[in-house]
Amino acid sequence: MMRIDGIYSVLKVVDGDGMIIRHKFSGDVIEIRLYGIDAPEVKRCKKLRTDEKITRLAGQYLIKLGHQSRRFLAALAPIGSTIHIRQEKVSKIDFYGRHLAYAFLPDGRCINELMITSGYAKPLTEYPCNELGKYRTLNAEAKRVGNGLYNLVPNF
Repeated sequence: MMRIDGIYSVLKVVDGDGMIIRHKFSGDVIEIRLYGIDAPEVKRCKKLRTDEKITRLAGQYLIKLGHQSRRFLAALAPIGSTIHIRQEKVSKIDFYGRHLAYAFLPDGRCINELMITSGYAKPLTEYPCNELGKYRTLNAEAKRVGNGLYNLVPNF
């Protein structure tokens, strides 16, 4: 399995928890999903239908929230910006073949964590990661104070 830890440039922000990135030295292009977080969908899909049932929110509204989440991630890591990627020893690939990763800004802040604390993503338990407990705590506080999407809805 390919080791992806390293320095990358952002090519595209797919949604609020995924990006397409290019390795700064090898030029390899990969798609990543950020470990431990889940943002609302940006298009109709099976997961959107599940989210509609769980949240009792209309799919179109969830998609609007998903676009807000994507815009927030794009502001943190705009196209062309440099990020550092790190993987854990287990759970390296998701069901769709995307690489699971933590992404860090040049100043050392973790993008995964910023998405949670800012209220634009929630913890994801589907793929285990070492930071999940921390993300749950940070999410509870983001929800309590109404950060990001929690300013609009109680759940997403």
